[in-house]
Amino acid sequence: MIEKKDAFKLVGIKLYRKTTNQNKQSSKDCGELWQKFETDKIFDVIPEKLSNEVYAVYFDYEKDETTPFSYFIGCKVKKNSETPKELEELTVPTQEYSKFTAKGVMTGCVTDAWKEIWNSDTERKFGFDFEVYDERSQDWSNAEVDIYISTID
Repeated sequence: MIEKKDAFKLVGIKLYRKTTNQNKQSSKDCGELWQKFETDKIFDVIPEKLSNEVYAVYFDYEKDETTPFSYFIGCKVKKNSETPKELEELTVPTQEYSKFTAKGVMTGCVTDAWKEIWNSDTERKFGFDFEVYDERSQDWSNAEVDIYISTID
């Protein structure tokens, strides 16, 4: 199912350099960024959040999932909200997406969903892809996480 989403602004933190799926480097890098998000209580310092959802965004792909990409974790905010000096902002452009839902035990269910995406026939744009963590992902033994994959229009 293709779903169009309008552009939105996120405030949060970003990996200081690109990561890659080679040798499971992205699992390490992205996991460390999540630890920083939790340890430094980034959620609590993001002003004017529009919801309690947390977004994990994959973007700035050099080519596809086998090449380096950037990673960002944050929350949706008003377009005109101020970004605190210690945080970064990211605008996800208007795009069309294929939506997948990971279900099961965290974080394995998300990893499994990405394997399914990589092996699917979805015509990926490699624009901005993201995971949405909401109240359904709070119970790590029985979680649901929506994954939006940018598709070619």
